[in-house]
Amino acid sequence: MRILIYISESFKIAFEALRAYKMRSVLTTLGIVIGVTTVITIVALIQGLNKSFANQLSAIGTTTLYIQKFPWIMNDKQFFAFRNRPNLKVEDAERLKSMSKLAVAVAPTLFTGKTTKYKERNLEGTFIVGTTTDYMETSNVIPEFGRFLSESDVNHRRPLCLIGSDVAEKLFPDEDPIGKRITVGGRRFKVIGVAEKKGSMFGQNLDQVIVIPIGIFQTAFGARFRSVDIEVKVARPEELDDAEIELTGIMRRIRGLTSDEEDNFSINKQSQLMETYKSLTSTLWAVAIGVGAISLLVGGIGIMNILLVSVTERTREIGIRKALGARRFDIMMQFLIESLMICAIGVAIGIALAIGVAKFIASTTPLPASITAWVAFLGLGFVLTIGLFFGIYPARKAARLNPIEALRYE
Repeated sequence: MRILIYISESFKIAFEALRAYKMRSVLTTLGIVIGVTTVITIVALIQGLNKSFANQLSAIGTTTLYIQKFPWIMNDKQFFAFRNRPNLKVEDAERLKSMSKLAVAVAPTLFTGKTTKYKERNLEGTFIVGTTTDYMETSNVIPEFGRFLSESDVNHRRPLCLIGSDVAEKLFPDEDPIGKRITVGGRRFKVIGVAEKKGSMFGQNLDQVIVIPIGIFQTAFGARFRSVDIEVKVARPEELDDAEIELTGIMRRIRGLTSDEEDNFSINKQSQLMETYKSLTSTLWAVAIGVGAISLLVGGIGIMNILLVSVTERTREIGIRKALGARRFDIMMQFLIESLMICAIGVAIGIALAIGVAKFIASTTPLPASITAWVAFLGLGFVLTIGLFFGIYPARKAARLNPIEALRYE
């Protein structure tokens, strides 16, 4: 009970001291507010970007490898070198599927963009995918209505298609698309299914897509100068590395490469994009830490300054308290509590402002922002670190004052 009374009295005295110097306290708190708001806002943006990026990566399959002519990450000089690689063919995918022990699905794919029409409605920039039945597994394209392409559809090159949810909404706003015929790049296709909504990935709308058999894609849109992408799905994420080694060996055999020849194909996977992304966001983290550290350092110095001035102005008061029996510990704790209170007020305001700024950015711009519960623990860390570190010197100075000299202070 005595401890609670002691703490209550200490906070009351600290509050009165801060209220007596309102403007000074506000200006000191402002540095903390700016620092905390800056750090938490930048961290919220980074967290939001991380979450958004992870969701987009999951859309391309967490257990899928992509055998392609070009690597995902390259510079201009490498592009011209890789451009001379021989194209990948549908036959390569068929041979790979028969030879691989780890692949559970292998889908050769070709892509193009075309205008799609139904009656008087036109849809520009539709993403056309020519592929096989395994594409449903490798790219996680699940029909919400109707069905996916069958082996018979692919083998007989039937003019059938599965359309994305956006295509269905824009071309068939008031009717069932199943069984209807649409015109894709001048060719007629019958709709047999509508895919589940997937959202977007790296600016590409995954719901404005039309999937057709790869054979009819080659006939309708040409494939002479196109390199096929081969998507390979494995059973579990932990098999990706082993599968990459196996697929590299199989592809080298298919391509007839000798031991001293370099690969003339690339095997791409999610981890490559994640590593590149992390290298980019590390710069943002450095900016957040740098700006926040400077702001908080300025705020901390401000706290130390106001407390040193307060010690000087309250020297006689400290002398009286010591004369009445206050210990060094009591005086020291008094000033540390004042330091912590200034920090706590600044951090609380900073967190509130950061949440508001993050929500405003998320609602008015394409940038995502995510504030989670850990912000409270981060704020508590700021309070304890800054309040104690910058408050300890003034508090010790006050506690060591000679009571006789302090009483004589005018």
